[in-house]
Amino acid sequence: MPTPTRSRLPEGAFVTDTSSHLHIGSHDLPVSPDLSRFMAGNWSPTSLPDAARVPGHAHMPARRARLSARFPGERLIVPAGEPKVRSNDCDHRFRPHSAYAWLTGLTGEDQMGHVLVMEPSGPHGHEAVLYLRPRSPRADGNEEFYRDRRYGEFWVGRRPDLAEAERLTGIRCAHLETLGSPVGRNAAADAELAGVLSELRLVKDVWEIEQLQLAVDHTTAGFEDVVRALPHALRHPRGERWVEGVFGLRARAEGNGTGYETIAASGAHACVLHWIRNDGRLNRGDLLLLDAGVETDTLYTADITRTLPLSGRFSPVQRQIYELVLAAQDAGMAALRPGASFRDFHRAGMRVIAQGLAEWGVLKNAEGDLHRRYTLCSSGHMLGLDVHDCAKARAETYLDGVLEEGQVLTVEPGLYLQPDDETLPAELRGIGVRIEDDLVVTADGARLMSGALPRTADGIEEWMGRLLDSAAG
Repeated sequence: MPTPTRSRLPEGAFVTDTSSHLHIGSHDLPVSPDLSRFMAGNWSPTSLPDAARVPGHAHMPARRARLSARFPGERLIVPAGEPKVRSNDCDHRFRPHSAYAWLTGLTGEDQMGHVLVMEPSGPHGHEAVLYLRPRSPRADGNEEFYRDRRYGEFWVGRRPDLAEAERLTGIRCAHLETLGSPVGRNAAADAELAGVLSELRLVKDVWEIEQLQLAVDHTTAGFEDVVRALPHALRHPRGERWVEGVFGLRARAEGNGTGYETIAASGAHACVLHWIRNDGRLNRGDLLLLDAGVETDTLYTADITRTLPLSGRFSPVQRQIYELVLAAQDAGMAALRPGASFRDFHRAGMRVIAQGLAEWGVLKNAEGDLHRRYTLCSSGHMLGLDVHDCAKARAETYLDGVLEEGQVLTVEPGLYLQPDDETLPAELRGIGVRIEDDLVVTADGARLMSGALPRTADGIEEWMGRLLDSAAG
């Protein structure tokens, strides 16, 4: 009989008890035969509450049917994904792959390693089978429930058994151990299948739009929390981290967490597009660029950016830059409508930016693409289960495609005026401004989902003043 391995494993691995394939720690205490027998008995039967099926379950069969129609007669495999080690035997918090969540409605951390298989059935259709790790029994020498650090019920919580999982999802469920080596198109490696799964998600159904609006509403509350907390953040040596933490509290309290790493960039840090170090001090004379989004429990995320004057008032130069970015965003939002090219809203916003830079004397004229020195990236993207949603869709259906009613996207022009850019007058250097909102394309235009947060300079100042006054009172 093999003995448990206790050392000499690569960094980043669990110690594995080779007799039972348990994920245990190198410092775990051994279990005596008497303790093993004692742990196996005298447990009351339990069951999950008879709750409704997974949220949005009514939409899942139609989604799977759309996928089935694209690959008649082919076996399709959509894994939830595997956990990623953060440090030694500690994993990063697990989030299932978006395509898996979209097809099953399952979004929890207990989905690690699970696999949805679409088995060909009949001349054209498929039967969905969910292969999962069910709740481990508490008898017959099974020690997983109290010893396994990755899957044990006493370590990470209860999983449903197969019958409970079938009731939750409406999908036939089987033990993961019966899957074997899956043969078929695997979404984790098959570019065509991954692309189709992205393209099928480009247009959101009514339930998805409701989830996205919920994410936006929670994000709005998080931005309000941040403004109320600014007096404390301004006193802290790493005020950016204070801002990140305040928003993160709202995200965890109301949903699954943040949909992406929060960008809390003050001063010249705002000129770094993805500033997530968030280790800087806040200075009253600077701007704070806050790019953050709450992810709902159903894994739909908002993506909103506001650039806030830490003094509560924009300086004349800050207002000048802010209002040019706002005018670009207005132009971009006005270009959204069914049938318009996806790139139209970006082009509209960049025309405004280029013209403004020319009027300031930064550019000789508004022609060409030299404005990109100061704007750096595109000014929007699809939004949904991923913050950059549907990213594996083919260019002809996304970047070079046309907008359709039900698509949700961001419009987020920005100006990033680097502190060491000698093409700029000194008073403009080191200022970054981005304004980002979430919109859903409607039959005749687009609806602003994040309109509860003010966008104009005057509106920002009034909103901040009101929240700061209420926090002080």
